[in-house]
Amino acid sequence: MQTFKEALDEHTPTKSVPTVSAVFKDGSILELLHDPEAHETRFAFWHDGSWTCEDDHAVNGVFKLVPYSPDNNLIQNETVLLPKAPEEYGSEADLLAEIETFIHRYVDVSPLYERLASYYVVFSWVYDGFNELPYLRVRGDPGTGKTRFLLTIGSLCYKPIFASGASTVSPLFRLLEIFRGTLVIDESDFRFSDEKAELVKILNNGNMRGFPVLRSETNSRGEFNPRAYQVFGPKIVATRGDFDDKALESRFLSEEMGSSQLRDDIPISLPPEHKAEALALRNKLLLFRFRNLKKHRALAQLVDRSVEPRLNQIFVPLLSIIEDPKAQEEIRAVARQCQREMIAERGLSMEAQVLEVVEDLLALNGDGPVRIKDVTERFIELYGDAVQLESRAGFSRHRYRANEWIQPGILWLSNGLLQQRLHSQFRDERLGACFHAHQSRFRIFDHWRHRDLPGGNIRRKRLRHGGLLAGQYSIDGT
Repeated sequence: MQTFKEALDEHTPTKSVPTVSAVFKDGSILELLHDPEAHETRFAFWHDGSWTCEDDHAVNGVFKLVPYSPDNNLIQNETVLLPKAPEEYGSEADLLAEIETFIHRYVDVSPLYERLASYYVVFSWVYDGFNELPYLRVRGDPGTGKTRFLLTIGSLCYKPIFASGASTVSPLFRLLEIFRGTLVIDESDFRFSDEKAELVKILNNGNMRGFPVLRSETNSRGEFNPRAYQVFGPKIVATRGDFDDKALESRFLSEEMGSSQLRDDIPISLPPEHKAEALALRNKLLLFRFRNLKKHRALAQLVDRSVEPRLNQIFVPLLSIIEDPKAQEEIRAVARQCQREMIAERGLSMEAQVLEVVEDLLALNGDGPVRIKDVTERFIELYGDAVQLESRAGFSRHRYRANEWIQPGILWLSNGLLQQRLHSQFRDERLGACFHAHQSRFRIFDHWRHRDLPGGNIRRKRLRHGGLLAGQYSIDGT
């Protein structure tokens, strides 16, 4: 005789849920397959070290996961590419060599970036085992091979989403939420400022788990109901220049395209076998994902303390999937080069320029005081023209005259910003050494407000027209 629960289970309808992929608590993995010749979609189910093909997958007897239809526009038009079936790949070194050979055959990039892109392809298939990741980016003018790079590298990545055909950015949020794959996009396809702003939101939030993008939506009753879209995942981007946001720029592993003549062995048009070769590699990479998703984790011992935390965040996950010590050292060299470029770029900032002037004057004056007037005059002598150009171009609203001090409230008197900001930015460089050597001479005492400010001893004399006159402060060691 049946129990009440058994009788209820028999009559409980199962709900079909269209699914692309799923990772279960017991380590099982479900992935969508697409056979374009047979015009069918199925699941590959990985469990206990082996895989099987399934037409659907039941969960708790209530839900039935079903594959997306082969007639789905995204699959039919190859906006999203999927594997056909898992295939054996031999060793990880063999798989990496095949990927690198494929990239070399169709794309002209530097040998180091070719290897870096190969590792990024492999990383994309296990990215959901990490909490942070980098982006891959090529930069160059039209006709330098950016689109070829996107097509070639993108066709190998995990569930690539070719979004360059999107008329707006809006579909990208849902695509990333549903497919959780690799976004492949050309930034120049989005010409309007509001579209670029939306794309920047995706890129800013998409390299770290747990930072969804909120979108204003209404429910069926017309109520305001904002929705959080998960945009975390690998991204391959082509741009013509740099993004204005320097924090976003630091998330990219970049290559400059068109810096040399195209190799003679690169085909002008992609041959028909390009798709077949890419599909075969995706099949092998799917089996790699099944075997390695639970194995790879960010390893703390790979952190390089000589580079900034942000760079470690994007390089350590990539290093964690590399077993070859020589290849690891190559990637570390790229990280250190990024660190040097970031420091060099900071060296062009106004704060760095002021500190260079102060360093020169301190060297000339020995133990004597350095007047702000001297700093101002020397700064204008060296950089005045550039500052005026920036002001005219709309980058700055401040006027710089020979008898005025340049933004003292920001550079010198704003809660010790000289110490806090310059010390943190240049602590490992020559300018940082200068600051450390002379920081006792930068104690600030504000007689106007009668309170100490961290930084240096500066004596106020007079104020005119709301600006600080040259010579009204002096820096000394008292």
